[in-house]
Amino acid sequence: MKVKYRNIDNHFSEREMELIKEFSKFLQKELPLNQDISIFFEKNRKDNMTTGMRLPKHKIYILVKNRLLIDILRTLSHEWVHEYQVQKLGTNEEEKIVDIGGPEENMANILSGIFMKKFVKNFPQHKNLVFGEID
Repeated sequence: MKVKYRNIDNHFSEREMELIKEFSKFLQKELPLNQDISIFFEKNRKDNMTTGMRLPKHKIYILVKNRLLIDILRTLSHEWVHEYQVQKLGTNEEEKIVDIGGPEENMANILSGIFMKKFVKNFPQHKNLVFGEID
């Protein structure tokens, strides 16, 4: 499985981009996907997107403008869970899921929070970058 990163437009520093790639590898170990995915980093909202969305054909869109890296990573993990639901759990990607309180959304909310805590715990060298440079 490969991850393609799109629309980066120099939004991220080299260090931040390496962290995003490491986080993607971490997610792949936690919730392995079979098929390649494309992750689009968008400066402006797309369609009905709040902070991110997963679309058919294994595409994940993440809003990056005016957001902290920790928020971007949490959105990435949330949408990764939705991709996993389609690839491994049989969720129909053509049907709209319940965005508040539905089982798919609850699973994505819960796991994305767990993944963020687990990543920071397992990779403490990235803590300052994830949370913003802390003096």
